[in-house]
Amino acid sequence: MKQVKLVNPLTAYFHGTYDEQPQPVPGIQKKMKPQPDCGEKSYKGHNRLTGRKILVTGGDSGIGRAAAIAYAREGADVAINYLPEEEEDAKEVAALIQEAGQKAVCIPGDLSDEQFCQELVTKAYKQLDGLDGLTLAAGKQHYVEHIADLSTEQLRKTFEINVFSLFWIVKAALPYLPAGATIVTTSSLEAFQPDAALLDYAATKSAIAAFTHGLGKQLAAKGIRVNSVAPGPVWTPLQITGGQPQSAIPDFGKMTPLKRAGQPVELAGMYVYLTSDESSFVTAEVYGINGGVHL
Repeated sequence: MKQVKLVNPLTAYFHGTYDEQPQPVPGIQKKMKPQPDCGEKSYKGHNRLTGRKILVTGGDSGIGRAAAIAYAREGADVAINYLPEEEEDAKEVAALIQEAGQKAVCIPGDLSDEQFCQELVTKAYKQLDGLDGLTLAAGKQHYVEHIADLSTEQLRKTFEINVFSLFWIVKAALPYLPAGATIVTTSSLEAFQPDAALLDYAATKSAIAAFTHGLGKQLAAKGIRVNSVAPGPVWTPLQITGGQPQSAIPDFGKMTPLKRAGQPVELAGMYVYLTSDESSFVTAEVYGINGGVHL
């Protein structure tokens, strides 16, 4: 009998020490060392999303990028949203989607703008020639040690991008989404075990979990399922652009039972599952992927 080679989760992905590497917001993944693994070389599809048409926010890098790549390799056409400053990363993702034989649509813009969110959905629907999936992965995170130093500007912008945009995008998309469509949001371990220096971010992620629970129940009668992924520490540009203090970067993720940070590709399979028909009896749920730090 042929021996199956098992994967040791402790050493399956990068588990060393990261270098401090500050970048200005929003950050370019291509310049990170090591670069996050979003499945560019490793993710293999199995035709689980053939013919689907999906909009992914934050699709240029990190978790959104991993989802977009996986969706394309599973047979879906994909529209990705990102900030104009992230065009370098977005072009790589578009090329990977096209290499998978699928249509790639790039729609840069700021999710803190309600009008843009409405335009984003309309453009995605028209350019994909349909829309049956939303994956809302874009987010803003910036640590502030003391609440006295948390500016109203940062508080407002974090909620606009992380929470308000979900309401705006879903409202704009509902006229287009048929029965069988799926919505996947991105919460966080922070919603359940908030870091003292991430008060605003953690509050938005808690709001996303509640939004998912409630919207899933509300849209069930329409045959539209809504679920969320709640990651723990994952190596993305969010961390090096102020999501963590630079002093925390070297040992980022080592506090988990698996003693390392996750890589975006390790979440891709869950996004695919929640978007595919395999999860047809799953809605209003939040799934933690966090190296053993339970929700």
